[in-house]
Parts: sequence; structure tokens; C-alpha cells
Amino acid sequence: MKGFDLIRTKGLRRFVLLPLSVNFILFGAAFYWLFTQLGVWMDELMATIPSWLDWLNWFLWPLAVVSVLVVFSFIFSSVMNWIAAPFNGLLADQVERRLTGKGNDDSVMDTVKDVPRVLGREWIKLKYYLPRALLLLILFMIPGIGQTLAPLLWFLFSAWMMAIQYLDYPFDNHKIPFGTMRDALGGRKGESMAFGASAAAFAMIPFVNLIVMPVAICGATALWVDKHLGKIDPS
Repeated sequence: MKGFDLIRTKGLRRFVLLPLSVNFILFGAAFYWLFTQLGVWMDELMATIPSWLDWLNWFLWPLAVVSVLVVFSFIFSSVMNWIAAPFNGLLADQVERRLTGKGNDDSVMDTVKDVPRVLGREWIKLKYYLPRALLLLILFMIPGIGQTLAPLLWFLFSAWMMAIQYLDYPFDNHKIPFGTMRDALGGRKGESMAFGASAAAFAMIPFVNLIVMPVAICGATALWVDKHLGKIDPS
């Protein structure tokens, strides 16, 4: 809720608009292409079905659209985290400046030069995410107890990863290593998971997830200022 308040703060709006604009343009282009292709795929599918089952078209179309919206929203959100990472770090820095009255002294050129390191940090997060996600996907395939536990574990894991993804921006602005950041969040796991669960829940809602990124960054930075700033040794 703090994040929703902050994105409306005068002076922050232009920094919110940067990742939002990138999000809308790429999300819109990707969805336009996807739904254009979806029509082709559905026509090919219906061509393989006997004519007496044509009524299935009324059932399959809504199912396909909902499935595409939910699954593609998760995938695209992950891709957007890479593309918008430099903008997200800048937004986190500006939020911290307004909450504390101070921030990093980096110039715009310093921010541009820092892009490769920022993208490297996203790669570290991806390497942390993938093996754990694959293990959970394998659990989904185990009948009985696996399929019972997997949905709950997946949501909890998603909440943890949302906390890592968005709280990492203010941590990274202060050049705090990924492992140190992860340990700090683990030391306040209840707060981290509560924040991550909220972000994960909103990220599951198609179109609403378009504004989740800047809201979550603002909220994560507020959490960083309240609970972590000045309490962590960057070394």
C-alpha cells in the first residue's frame, strides 16, 4: 500500500512512467502478436476436430485466452525485469532520496555505465531461481502428495522470489552483494514473505500486473528504508 501511495508522489511520476512506458509498449506488442497467432493456432486445432465437435470452439476459445493471459503474464513479467532493470534501479534510488533526503551520488552517465553490472545482477537472480523452479515443476508431476503440495509451495516460492526481485533494487543501489541481501531478507522472512505474497498475488492478475512493477519497487524501497538501511555491512 505504501508503494501505491509513492507512485503518485510529485517528482516520482516521471521515474514511474519510464518502466511503465517500456512495459506497456512491449507488453502491447507481444500480446498483439500472440493473439494474432492464437487465431491461427485455434483454426489449425479445429481443423483436426470432427465437424460434429465444432461446438467445442465456444469452450476452447475462452479457455485458450485465459490460459494465455495467465501463463504469458508470468513469462513476460520475468522478461520485463531484465529489460527494465536499469530503470527500476533508478526508480528505487529516487524513492529512497524522497524517503530519506539522501541517496547515491551517481550521475546519469554513471547509471548508464552501470547497466552491464545491473544486468549481471539479474543473471545472478535467474541462476538462483531456475534450479528451484525446476524442482517444483518436477514435484507437480508426482501424483498424490506432489500435486497436493506443489501449488502451495509454488506460491510460497513465488512470494520469496518477488521479495528478492524487488528488494534487490535498493540493495543493489548500495552495492550490497546478492548473498548478503538474501541473508538479510531471510533474517526478516515474515516481512519479506508478506511483501512478496502481495506482489505475487497482483502479478497473477492480467493487465493489473502492468503496474505491479513500479508499485512493488516503491514498496520494496520503503521496506528497505524502514528495516534494512544502515543495518547491513556491504562487505
